[in-house]
Amino acid sequence: MWDSLGTGDPFTSHRFLLALEVSGSVGPGSGWAPHHMLAHQGGRLVGAMPLYLKSHSQGEYIFDFNWADAYTRAGGDYYPKLQAAVPFTPASGPRLLAANDATRRALLKGALEIAANNNLSSFHMTFCTKAEFDLGGELGLMQRLNTQFHWQNDGYKCFDDFLAALSSRKRKNIRRERRRAQSFGGNIVTLTGDDIRPEHWEAFWQFYQDTGARKWGTPYLTRAFFDQAQNHLRDDILLVLAERDGRYIAGALNFIGPDTLFGRYWGAVEHHPDLHFELCYYRAIEAAIAHGLARVEAGAQGEHKLARGYLPTPVYSLHWLRDKGFAHAVQRFLDAEAEAVIEDMQELTETGPFRQQGDDDG
Repeated sequence: MWDSLGTGDPFTSHRFLLALEVSGSVGPGSGWAPHHMLAHQGGRLVGAMPLYLKSHSQGEYIFDFNWADAYTRAGGDYYPKLQAAVPFTPASGPRLLAANDATRRALLKGALEIAANNNLSSFHMTFCTKAEFDLGGELGLMQRLNTQFHWQNDGYKCFDDFLAALSSRKRKNIRRERRRAQSFGGNIVTLTGDDIRPEHWEAFWQFYQDTGARKWGTPYLTRAFFDQAQNHLRDDILLVLAERDGRYIAGALNFIGPDTLFGRYWGAVEHHPDLHFELCYYRAIEAAIAHGLARVEAGAQGEHKLARGYLPTPVYSLHWLRDKGFAHAVQRFLDAEAEAVIEDMQELTETGPFRQQGDDDG
């Protein structure tokens, strides 16, 4: 029923959200309590919103830690808060799953009523679409602008077409990185669907634990999530693995959307120069070109992606704070932040990796 709403987004699909719950990655003890909202009309499901009651601000990637700290120091209880999001997933996509704006507006108003009627400090909708961002602004929600680095497919037929669009220096650097990465002494395989087997997930779990321990202290996803991925999500996944001497040593996990390849997780048990760039960025670009996808979203943060053909792209979120005085202070911050984000994006785009008129094509 949920997937009948037909967004095609892999992360708001019923199978993905259910995999998070069945695996124990969200739910009791995680700080993410599912309270998904459904809208019915004439007995038919016409809308849905992935919604969580949160007792912390981890795993969100558009962070409000400073807001929570200020609210607490002022004597308030910031948690629990209400969050429309996909846990642990900094990927833009629909949060108001419906066929028309009237239903989307009803879902958003419903979430605000839940937050207000239960005396919650706040409601947040993160990594929403631009249309949802605009709709929330019309309803008086605070709008927050952030940046990620995305690769855009300009009709390229092959990876060399993409390289030809870059400045000479960036083109040579990428070729050098790829040669160095591919000299690690093994092979790189790209797998999806039934080509992905349980042993691949066992290897990737080791990679994921290493990355999770270094970045977050404790990995967000449980081992059981990857079993769910094998059983229910493998057609949504592109897994890139590096193998050496019969052993998988590194990997990158991507999710396949209708027009976007989403880079999600990377990890390794051996270090080899530039292997991270090869598996996460260049193989993702090759796959997007091969499958006619419009873009690659490579996750949160990382100006280092700019030199590898990923350009600054706005990402959007909406926020409501119950305390009006606190909301006014946050709004001033958001206004200043948005100005800085726009200026930074303009500067980065102007100094980006692509050829400018008159550049040497060496």
